[in-house]
Amino acid sequence: MNITPFHFRELLVKGYSLDQLFVLRLVNEQMDFSTLMTESAKVTALKQSLIRKGLIYENEDKLTTLGHELLIFMETKEEVKFVKKKVDVSEFEEWWKAYPGSDTFEHKGKIFRGCRSLRLNRDECRIKFNKILLEGEYSANELIEGLKYDVQQKLDTSVKTNINKLTFMQNSLTYLNQRSYEPIMEQIKKGFPKEETKVYGGTDI
Repeated sequence: MNITPFHFRELLVKGYSLDQLFVLRLVNEQMDFSTLMTESAKVTALKQSLIRKGLIYENEDKLTTLGHELLIFMETKEEVKFVKKKVDVSEFEEWWKAYPGSDTFEHKGKIFRGCRSLRLNRDECRIKFNKILLEGEYSANELIEGLKYDVQQKLDTSVKTNINKLTFMQNSLTYLNQRSYEPIMEQIKKGFPKEETKVYGGTDI
């Protein structure tokens, strides 16, 4: 790895270390970390730091869009500053407001009584939401519109079946942690489904 003084300075300014960069390269080369992580707590900590910084995915050894961009930057010969993606605070606020506060609601003249709060752990949700955006697979608008569509389907189906479908919805943090938005996102990419998307793992953890 040939690192110029300029790139090294940019690396430090953006809050990355050479150790993190090296581990990032190894992840990109699909190295098996199981043995190293067992033998060294430092390697485990480095990998976790890459996850926190949004450079690799949490549940798989794979670089996010930001991780790829950092490696590409380190290989460039031009002295152009590395620009980290910034997350618009208002995007999370819009997503947060779109998430149902509880499973009690009124829709099309029908009232459904619930017993659970669904919008929980605001700060943790914001951190997780921002991390998902940094991964680069989904945009904020896609996450927001996907959530709105999912909720709308549940409301409509509740009226149609006279069964409260929001009762089976996860709380906001579990929804993000378990990536429960992915099935609906895939459905939307194929064209909006006409029936309610089946959600697995509805129990909060």
